[in-house]
Amino acid sequence: MKIPSSIIMASVISAFLNVSCSGDKTEDDIAVNKDSTETTAQQGNLPSNYETFFQVPSPGEMLTFIKSVGKRDKTKVEILNSTDNLKKYTDNKSKALNFGIYSTDLSYCSIFNMGAEAIKYFKVVKQLGDQLGLSSTIKPDVLARIEKNIDNTDSLSIITDDLYFSSFEALDESKQGQTLALVVAGGWIESMYIAVNMVDKFQSTNQVVQRIADQKYTLENLIEFLKKHESDSDDIKQIKSDMEKLMEPFYLLKEEKVSDTDKQIAGKKIIGGGVNLIIDEKLFNEIKNKIVSIRQNYTQNQ
Repeated sequence: MKIPSSIIMASVISAFLNVSCSGDKTEDDIAVNKDSTETTAQQGNLPSNYETFFQVPSPGEMLTFIKSVGKRDKTKVEILNSTDNLKKYTDNKSKALNFGIYSTDLSYCSIFNMGAEAIKYFKVVKQLGDQLGLSSTIKPDVLARIEKNIDNTDSLSIITDDLYFSSFEALDESKQGQTLALVVAGGWIESMYIAVNMVDKFQSTNQVVQRIADQKYTLENLIEFLKKHESDSDDIKQIKSDMEKLMEPFYLLKEEKVSDTDKQIAGKKIIGGGVNLIIDEKLFNEIKNKIVSIRQNYTQNQ
């Protein structure tokens, strides 16, 4: 499976933690500073020689990180976009955004071992995918694979990752760059929405809080990606405007240089040091409120 060239680039995301989708892994099993597609290539049969840095990582990367640091609460299904909202999405913009959102929700169900919910979310992803011209990619036999592996977190994660990248490839190869940009934006905002809702109480040392702060770099890349398609689409212009407003509090984050002995993610040292982004409760809440507002507009098709 090829990863679309339009979403591949070398970037500061290389410093991000990348974790296995295995539901049985502990924090001691987490590999740090590992190429982000190396794990995906092993799990999803991607060519191992493909570029290993993403302009915007797949939503599964954020979700596997959240699970790896102990956020395994299965009662959070209520934060996902209700499948009942599917009927609201009648225009291409809302279909593409919510294809990305529902795909993220499907990944959440797979990673957090919610097999029955994964079936529900696959069905809405399939319906929207068909309407976006992805029928050849999202085949009915994928549902059979999900049902067969309903209790196998690893296999479900592989299946949903394959589905995610296959959809991207199909949109890229069919020159549907505008639709792809909307899907990417929807998927990213949903992963951020889930992340902020996993923080029960703000603590600057909370690993999920720090991961959210680090998304400043991903958001910069997402905005650049949207810029490539905004000239021909008012929808893209609007989404880019939303992301630029979200970027405002991220720009207020202060950077702190750290040595290789200080820089750690999930308790693991990052070779070569790096930069920590300093986030306080006020900025965190501002970022959270903007994410919640944007996500509400997208899922309610406002």
